[in-house]
Amino acid sequence: MSSRRSIAVVLIASVIVLAGAVVALVFRNPDRYRPQVIAYLQDKTGKQIQIGRLGVSLLPTLSIRLYDIGVKNPPPFPTGYFLAAPRITAEIDAAALLHRRIVIKSVVLNDPVINVISDPDGLWNFENAAALKGSGQSDREPPPFSLGVISTVEIKGGTLSGSSLIDPSDRPGPVVLEFHNIAAQLKQVDFDAFTGPASSLVAEGDLKADSARFGSVLATNVRSHLRILPKQVFLNDLSVEAHGGRASGDFSFNLAGSKTKFSTNVQASGVDVAYLLAQFPEGRGKMTGKMQATLKLEGEIEHSYNPLAGISGSSHIIVRNGELPTLNQNENMMKMTRFRDPGAASRAPSSFSTLSADMNLANRRISSHQIDIAFYGIDLQCSGSLGVMGGGGLYYRGVANVLNGQGFFTNMMARMSGAKLEKGKLSFPIRIEGTLQSPIFSVVN
Repeated sequence: MSSRRSIAVVLIASVIVLAGAVVALVFRNPDRYRPQVIAYLQDKTGKQIQIGRLGVSLLPTLSIRLYDIGVKNPPPFPTGYFLAAPRITAEIDAAALLHRRIVIKSVVLNDPVINVISDPDGLWNFENAAALKGSGQSDREPPPFSLGVISTVEIKGGTLSGSSLIDPSDRPGPVVLEFHNIAAQLKQVDFDAFTGPASSLVAEGDLKADSARFGSVLATNVRSHLRILPKQVFLNDLSVEAHGGRASGDFSFNLAGSKTKFSTNVQASGVDVAYLLAQFPEGRGKMTGKMQATLKLEGEIEHSYNPLAGISGSSHIIVRNGELPTLNQNENMMKMTRFRDPGAASRAPSSFSTLSADMNLANRRISSHQIDIAFYGIDLQCSGSLGVMGGGGLYYRGVANVLNGQGFFTNMMARMSGAKLEKGKLSFPIRIEGTLQSPIFSVVN
């Protein structure tokens, strides 16, 4: 028994000594491999690679460190970097060193800055569109490692932005998507899958970010499950805090065509409407209150200075305890207050207890088949549409119903002003026209 133990001890010691010898051989001067690593990565990605220096760490695990990494944008993209990071750490499988191979077990990207850009022709700056051909890679000494499936890729403190070049001059366009202070863990990352079938899974894991912005909508405390395919990105079980409330749902991007397609299906509650609308120049100061909503949006991200102009979708919203400030000085709105509940006398003329509406977005207009607004004793029902660009033209028609019975004199005067009296209750045909900046509320005679 003691002899077996002695043999085992000798074998273990031999393995340790051999591994140590290989480590010393390979890592005695790790920076000497930097030209090979750069050449390999350039051949792999088709982009210019910058690495400041290479280093080795033995504790807490055996790892290679790449400092001051930059992956440059290929033509026709602007000068700059698709990826830049002060440090990338790759954990090494020590057992593979016995065969003089470096197998990467995991990668950590510290504070990376990732800029994803699409071209009007359908190219992306992260694709291998300009892969080096006949680079002479085979004539060089083979690199000490290769990229395959990596068990874990972790991002700490990164930022990501997405934008499109402007057609046809390929000028940089506005940033459409942003994530800040990312913390992500991706499992079984297959870099070769980027060039595989469309259904190939490149990576999957969990994503967190302090904040994110899509278009003009800002969200914080972002949490999501992330799935990456060669030409698709899925944010499932997405949860965010937005404008005083919360939202959850799914978000996806399809990168396969010349224009990126996106789709979202979310539910929101407790959103501060005034804060939300303040993110849009034409919506600022138009409504207050707390909103809950279901929202479905989809569309293509255009290569223009208004990249989200072509989106479409539908939603149903309920806003409680709000106000339509631009109507407070409207003469007809002020006259309607005489019919409201006595307890609402101190409220602004346009204040309401609930607003419920269906909303359908298409061709840069929001149309509604049914809008119900409870103005504290006056129930307004209408339908119509508004333009989301070019001044926001309004066109709505409906009826304002007075819920409380009125006296003889009030009924008579109201009927002279165009109201109808049915079953002791007054109703006024109304219309809302003008623009978002200067709405006109009037009673139809």
